[in-house]
Amino acid sequence: MSELYINEYTGKDATTQTGTKELPFQTAAYALFTIASADSAEPKLFVFKKTEQEDKSIVEEYVLISASALKKAKKGAEGLKKKAIKQQQQQQQANVQEITKKIDILSFNDLKLDESLPEAVPAKIYQSYDLVDKRIKVSGWVHRLRVSKKYAFLVLRDGTGYLQAILSGDCANAAQALPLESSIELYGTITKLPEGKSAPGGVELVADYYKVVGLAPSGDDAFTNKVQENADPSILLDQRHLALRGETLSAVMKVRAAFLKAVRRFYEEERLTEVTPPSMVQTQVEGGSTLFKLDYYGEEAYLTQSSQLYLETFLAALGDVYCIAESFRAEKSHTRRHLSEYTHIEAELAFLDFKTFLQHIENLLVKSVKYVLEDPIAGPLVEQLNPGFKAPEAPFMRLEYKDAIKWLQEHDIKNEDGENFKFGDDIAEAAERKMVDTIGVPIFLIRFPVEIKSFYMERCKDDPRVTESVDVLMPTVGEITGGSMRIKDTDALLEGFKREGIDPAPYYWFIDQRKYGTCPHGGYGLGTERILAWLCNRFTVRECVSYPRFTGRATP
Repeated sequence: MSELYINEYTGKDATTQTGTKELPFQTAAYALFTIASADSAEPKLFVFKKTEQEDKSIVEEYVLISASALKKAKKGAEGLKKKAIKQQQQQQQANVQEITKKIDILSFNDLKLDESLPEAVPAKIYQSYDLVDKRIKVSGWVHRLRVSKKYAFLVLRDGTGYLQAILSGDCANAAQALPLESSIELYGTITKLPEGKSAPGGVELVADYYKVVGLAPSGDDAFTNKVQENADPSILLDQRHLALRGETLSAVMKVRAAFLKAVRRFYEEERLTEVTPPSMVQTQVEGGSTLFKLDYYGEEAYLTQSSQLYLETFLAALGDVYCIAESFRAEKSHTRRHLSEYTHIEAELAFLDFKTFLQHIENLLVKSVKYVLEDPIAGPLVEQLNPGFKAPEAPFMRLEYKDAIKWLQEHDIKNEDGENFKFGDDIAEAAERKMVDTIGVPIFLIRFPVEIKSFYMERCKDDPRVTESVDVLMPTVGEITGGSMRIKDTDALLEGFKREGIDPAPYYWFIDQRKYGTCPHGGYGLGTERILAWLCNRFTVRECVSYPRFTGRATP
């Protein structure tokens, strides 16, 4: 939780202040107003106070704000927020009036195509970078527009890239009435940029004509009124279909596509077969409390929490297998690393031991990230989103659960009950994050106690109290992968069902894998969004999926 300082004597209610003791705010209301955000935890407020002692001396100190003063500050912050919104609306109205005037006097239909020019070659923007001195036609959306007295400078976007264009004459005049996000066909000649100037692809299009395909609205419905950079997160989520057009979110989506492509490339190299297990199931994997129930033709069914159990059934038929599918968890959690629907990368491998299993996961993470960074599109985007990002290198640190407990004790990190960690405690997210961020390298946290892991995990032969299990922890993001060797013995599996209070009858098909030719096998699941949060330096996994689903959010 952050701390903000208020000093009515020396503080200022201005954007130059940071709320530190050196640069305090003048009022508590303004302090709360500056940090207002749906995803921000409420800070502690400290106010400057002068107290006269019995000897007439004055003690000056910062003290925690009183409950009544905090209540008054919150009310004041709401007033400031309403005032800011009103000022914004007034500016928008002024902009609307200006744009309306321009539209009244200009017409796109007045633009004429010069038939004497060479025929324009149709091209995507990424292709245009190699077409210097060629006249081309590109189609896309107006991403940015700046108009001067003689020229208009336009940035076009088509999903494959961005193209800077310069318009003059009638094209520039008409562009004054061209709202952002209008779709257009743009004609012109590609020229190389002069030394010292920069633009996407190192080129610029000198436009001679454009045609409006779909005119975006202006006024109250203008794109810039719908999607504003500093808008409330809930508003941006309501407008997600438009926010996806932004440079940051679209860049994350491109890295996402490259990462999934890289994962499939790795699996192809390792000869894993992709399969498509069902999403509607009548069994659980990770506990009944997080199941989404549905009426399946009068029977009770659920959206799958994981495809793991079904993946195991493919082993004897296809060998090592994987799937990339949606998983669903009904967790009423608003943490920055939880989603109710996420893209789950899962794999199951037959005839291997725990050591080989860990090496496989290590290779997957190292190689898939390497492939992303080598990608001509995604690589530069990762550098843009996460400057200085360093790819993980093998071998990862192996840290046993019992040694992690010892580390937490030595560093005086408490469990969720505020007590010292002891063997058998679940290491919650905060403590886990503190540990991996302090150590500062990727960690394989292994050999968890039986009691805190799932019913299907194999016990370690040298210590039956713990399982052949692993959580992969990355600095700044925490757990991104979890997996284990699976129980191969029927009786041991049935004992796991009993321990968890699960009726084994609906799992007959899963139990049969042990009956008809059992083998040592293991599997894991990767949360795509968590890996992207780490790769792209995003604060929350909600920024790493196109349309995030979490408690209270299922639109648009």
